[in-house]
Order: sequence, then C-alpha cells, then structure tokens
Amino acid sequence: MRVCVGTIVHHPEDARIAHRQIRALLDAGHQVTYVAPFTHCNVTPPPEIRAVDVPRAVGPRRLKALRAARAALAKGCRDADLLLVHDVDLLLALPRRRPVTVWDVHEDMRGVLEGEAYLPGPMRPVLPRLIGALERRAERRLHLILADESLRARFPDGHPVVPDHTDVPAVAPATGDDRLVYLGRVSRARGAAEMIELARRLRPYGIRLDVIGQADAGVRPLLRDAQREGLLDWFGHVPNAHALRMAEGALAGLSLTHDVPGFRDALPARVIEYMARGIPVITTPLPGAASLVTGTGCGLLVPFPGAGTGLPAEGAAGRDPGDTVEAAVRAVLALRDDPATRAAMGARGHAEALRRFHWPVCAPEFVAQLERWARAPHPAAARPSGHALTA
Repeated sequence: MRVCVGTIVHHPEDARIAHRQIRALLDAGHQVTYVAPFTHCNVTPPPEIRAVDVPRAVGPRRLKALRAARAALAKGCRDADLLLVHDVDLLLALPRRRPVTVWDVHEDMRGVLEGEAYLPGPMRPVLPRLIGALERRAERRLHLILADESLRARFPDGHPVVPDHTDVPAVAPATGDDRLVYLGRVSRARGAAEMIELARRLRPYGIRLDVIGQADAGVRPLLRDAQREGLLDWFGHVPNAHALRMAEGALAGLSLTHDVPGFRDALPARVIEYMARGIPVITTPLPGAASLVTGTGCGLLVPFPGAGTGLPAEGAAGRDPGDTVEAAVRAVLALRDDPATRAAMGARGHAEALRRFHWPVCAPEFVAQLERWARAPHPAAARPSGHALTA
C-alpha cells in the first residue's frame, strides 16, 4: 500500500504522526510519502520515506501554507492508495482528485480554541464555528480516526479510535529528587503560567524544571524570561524518543492543564508517557487523568487554576494560578522527602502503562484499518462499527 501522510500544523517529528503511525506503516512494508514542514522545523527527512516539503501554517496568516499544501498533496497523492491528513487546516486544501482520504482527529480543536484566552476578540466566536462546519463536512465525506474515546461525543458516527499510546520499556528507570519534567506542547491552557510560578517557588529547594516541547507564541517570552532567571530549562521541540529519555529519572511529571472544553474529557498523552517511564504524575483533575492516576496510585492531584478564587476555570486561564501552585509545591516536596512512596508510584504507573498503553500492541490494527479502507474506497461501504483499536 502507498500512503500519503500530510501535516502543515504539526512538527514533522510529531510523536503520533512520525514515531507511531508512519513507523507502523513502514514496519508493515508500506510505502510512505510525507508532506510536512521539514525546512521550517529544520528537520532532515528519514531516508525510508519520500518527503515533500511545505511551509508551516502558523498564526492567523495561513493562506500561503494552504496553497502550497494543496499542490504538495496533489503531488504526494499522484500514485497513492490512501491519503492520511492530520490537520483541520488541510480539510481546506484537499486536492480534487485524490485517493481514499482519512482525517486523524487529534483533539477537540473547537473546544481548545474556545478555551484559549489569547485569540483576538473578533476571531473567538468565528473560528470555532468555522471549524465546526469543517468537521461536519469531513464526517460526511471522509473516513475519520479519533485519538481519544472522549472525541466520540463530537464525532458520533462510529469512527475507530487509535489511542495515543507510547512505547513502554520493559523496565523503568529509578526516579530522582531534584528535577521536574513537562512533556508536550506548551500553552496557557496547558498550564504554562502555573509551571513557571511553580519553578519559582521551588528554586529555594534546589528543584528545577525541564520543559520539553514546542510552545505557542504567546508563552514563548514567558519561558525565555524564566530560563534567563534560572528557573527552568526550556528545550523546545525534541524528537519523541529523545524527549522520553530526557524525562527519565525525574522526581515527577507535570500536567497542569486548565479545565477548558477541548481538554476536559481527554486523557493527556503526557500522563501516559510519564507512567511509561516510571515517573510519578502531578496533574489537575481532568476526569480521564484523575481516574487513571487515582485508580492506579501513580501520582497526585492538584486543583484547577482559579480554584478558591471565585473564578470559573475557563475565566482563570492565564490569571492568578491560585491554589494550583500551592498544592503542586506541597506535592513535589512530599515526593522529594519520601523516596519509598515516589518509587512505588513510579512502579505502579509503569506496570499499568505496560499493561494498557503499549503502542506496539495496537499498531498492527491501525495499519489493518487503513488497509481495509484502501481496499474499500467508498465511505458508505467501509463505515466501521465503532471500536477502539486496542488489544
């Protein structure tokens, strides 16, 4: 099977796209053409794929990237059996003549945008509605795969779920006592301000924070200033395998996500990645994360930003971190001072990740689903029954 994979929003080495899905396709013997912003992100494409370089879509001015993407996808699809796109943006750039097309829905983008305070006022009501219209059109005309069970409420037509799992090592490294870690994209709604304040409060205790991941434009100056103060180290985007190795040995992994619609019911991939590396988790009580962490005993919960301030969670985004930082300071110091509890939490998290979240277990079914769609090009004939691609 020949597959064209496309993104103009994500980093070319995005863990879900490059290190899980494309790797699974290559390991199964399929050919991959990858349309992605290699030059913009200073990435050298791997030799196993056919790379098509495009500009990256960033900020409000995306028309140039969309025009280039349409031409690039047309080129990449010329001899393909299936097109797999990863961005809402690319729904506007699909070539007229194309093979069976699949949209991988990573998150509730409409909900995320509604919760991001940095959007300019005129765009806040318009953009979510536009994305909603694109989503409804895509659900009628394309095949969809969902990254999380929570997305079924938004896309109810029985689409298969390809979980955002990770490679779990057979043995997890021991935890340390002087370093916190954050993995993944950094934004206000994902707790950027709270993490910086937490790093400031922990500096007298000799505990530092490593932030590993690309950051939204609105929080980059905050991270740079915090790094200059010596509060944290911000590494920007790091390839997933290397980022996971960097995280190993941390005292705890942070997930201080706000209570916004786009994140409310999802299980953050970073929580699974911390567990896979035997790192205790400190997370706000998003239902998925809270259920997993408390159910396995692999970490501690802290309140959402705005708790105790009289502000609703959404209104507190980017404001006073309130009780979140205070609770996180207590949690970090408790873990630092109790190595036995820290080790037990890490071990329980690793065991659960190995049992439930090991990507190689569901990778073959992901590939098989694409193969079935490529053989049955008409969506009505290939409509799945609504199942998760898990063991």
